[in-house]
Amino acid sequence: MTPSQETGGLRFGVDTGGTFTDLVVEGLPGGLRFFKRPTTPDDPVRGLLDVVEAAAAELGTDSGELLGRAGMFIHGTTRATNAIVEGATARTALLTTDGHRDVLLIREGGGRITPMDYTQTYPDPYVPRALTFEVPERIGAEGQVRRPLDEQAVVEIAARLREERVEAVAVCLLWSVVNPVHELRVGELLREHLPGVPVTLSHALNPTVREYRRASSAAIDASLKPLMSRYIGDLDERLRIAGFGGRLLILTSAGGVLDARDVWDSPIHSIGSGPAAAPVAGRHFASIDAGSDYAIVTDAGGTTYDVGLIRRGRIPWTRETIVGHPVQGNITGFPSVDVKSVGAGGGSIGWVDDGGMLHVGPQSAGSDPGPVCWNRGGTRPTVTDACVVLGWLDPDYFLGGEMRIEPALARQAISRDVAEPLGLPVEQAAAAVLDLACERMVTAIEEITLNQGLDPREAVTVGGGGGAGLYAATIARRLGSERVVIPAVSAALSAAGALLSELSRDFQRIQLSSSRAFDAATANATLEALVADCEAFRAGAGRDAVASEVRLSVEARYPNQVWEVEVPLPVQRFASEDDVAALEQAFHRAHEELFAFSDGDSGIEIVSWHAHVSCRLHEAADVTIAAPAAAPEEPRTRAAYFSGHGTVATAVHRIEQLAAGAAVAGPAIVESPVTTVVVPPGAALQRLDSGSLLLLTGAAATPVLTPALVETEQPR
Repeated sequence: MTPSQETGGLRFGVDTGGTFTDLVVEGLPGGLRFFKRPTTPDDPVRGLLDVVEAAAAELGTDSGELLGRAGMFIHGTTRATNAIVEGATARTALLTTDGHRDVLLIREGGGRITPMDYTQTYPDPYVPRALTFEVPERIGAEGQVRRPLDEQAVVEIAARLREERVEAVAVCLLWSVVNPVHELRVGELLREHLPGVPVTLSHALNPTVREYRRASSAAIDASLKPLMSRYIGDLDERLRIAGFGGRLLILTSAGGVLDARDVWDSPIHSIGSGPAAAPVAGRHFASIDAGSDYAIVTDAGGTTYDVGLIRRGRIPWTRETIVGHPVQGNITGFPSVDVKSVGAGGGSIGWVDDGGMLHVGPQSAGSDPGPVCWNRGGTRPTVTDACVVLGWLDPDYFLGGEMRIEPALARQAISRDVAEPLGLPVEQAAAAVLDLACERMVTAIEEITLNQGLDPREAVTVGGGGGAGLYAATIARRLGSERVVIPAVSAALSAAGALLSELSRDFQRIQLSSSRAFDAATANATLEALVADCEAFRAGAGRDAVASEVRLSVEARYPNQVWEVEVPLPVQRFASEDDVAALEQAFHRAHEELFAFSDGDSGIEIVSWHAHVSCRLHEAADVTIAAPAAAPEEPRTRAAYFSGHGTVATAVHRIEQLAAGAAVAGPAIVESPVTTVVVPPGAALQRLDSGSLLLLTGAAATPVLTPALVETEQPR
């Protein structure tokens, strides 16, 4: 019996974003329900409890009773990411091998946005040199002890750390991934002489041969431990007090979930946890609503616009995730869902510089004070304010009418800060703000498609986030992508992805090998050790799983190359030379796909061996909200502005009044309590049986735009 069955049949998926906190509840008699409330940055747990209370009120119960029926609470949060970006992490020290004090400063040779521009300040290391200490010791590349560990020096360093009031310590010694004996002993000495100060050992956290990445991940992880342990502890305690008695899980950057205790121990896993869940949901909807295994998944929030990719039904991952500035930020070094983010969301601020150039972001109004139209103290116009001026958002139906917005304030701000400086009518100025925001979103999509040799015209776009429907048609037309799926849960796509995510963990071993001098016995021993790690995880955290899977892969390269390519293993163990040849061929195909060339006559070097174990803790989740079979519908009309068409009378439909199979021709607007979908002239929209909306642009809209339909659906 699973914890969900023991405590209650409900499962909660919660995503705390920069502007809104989303809740999706699975297991209610009427099917999936989702709710949205503003995030409370000063106390994110309060915002989370607020949305639970709102759900309880709408369901006619109290939050304690509702939480008591939940067996699983899955939480995605930007808490760790925000702490790094804002410099709000713990005072952290780094211990390194003697002579390698500048590993975080030198990085991998980069640091400047333009390497030859010496007028730019080189970025500071994640841990300052004043808190970086050299440990007298040395392990060789083969694992031999070349210089014994000076334990007395470590004790003296611990005394210095105590004097410096250090709150966390990271340890990254050279070649600890081959032989961790010194790193383990340093950890023991630190815990003995610095009781209560959390310590992260690089070989245990991220066993990669690349020293900078090990050091960076260890330093980031250590710096987050005090903050995230308090946050997770506070979250768990307040949920229990409020009535929750089930299993608390945290979304990870890899698109899976872990028990809160595991994330407490290694909080680096929570970086980007919310955005990583959106592609999980996007893959689901691309398949059921468009029959496609190639999709662009977007999540349009209030602060950022996140973009992910589904390719052949798989979610690509990367070890190149950087927190903060794209060049000068700090690399996590962990396998994470490949999500690109740009500061272009509903709260992004539109402004004109001294040279008369319009900008959107990266500054954001966030949820406090929020857009000007919220009338909560905001004074600078945002993308949301531009949509209000365009007539795309109903002032009386924002969040289903629970939150009144003031269009006059939005119009005043757009006029003052954008229209007057540019010499434009206010509607054109608002359209310019929206178009520029969309252009930044398109650039993010091109980075993960065109830059990888993929054609976005062949993909279906899955629009998520509360702003998805506002931007979807504009972005699809610029990309040439003619189909956009907007799920019924699009406004809470990451929270829905949480319900689809599986308990998962990655394990890694460093074992250098060559396909032309292959040691099958050593390779098989390495694979057996990895599988044993997976089995231990399944027997522990995954013991209640209804299904599980182990996937093996390697990171390999051509001889003398610098970077490796991940290749799924075609076999579970190597039994013959044919198995090695099959691995070579799989590598050639992967290299060809990534770099448009391969060397079929060359052998390969294997650097590391990987295992990924996933455990499904629930029966197949259903995150769809079926459309009604039939519903009477009398659309209203209101004036809305569209570039190239001006202000026109536009049909306004409520989503609950669109029956399965219903079609709408633009110009039209489809509203729900938590999102708005804009159908511009020349586009069309269909309601699918699953409840999703299929937005069609270009030639794909032509079959829907029949004369009869245009006559009946166009505003009167």
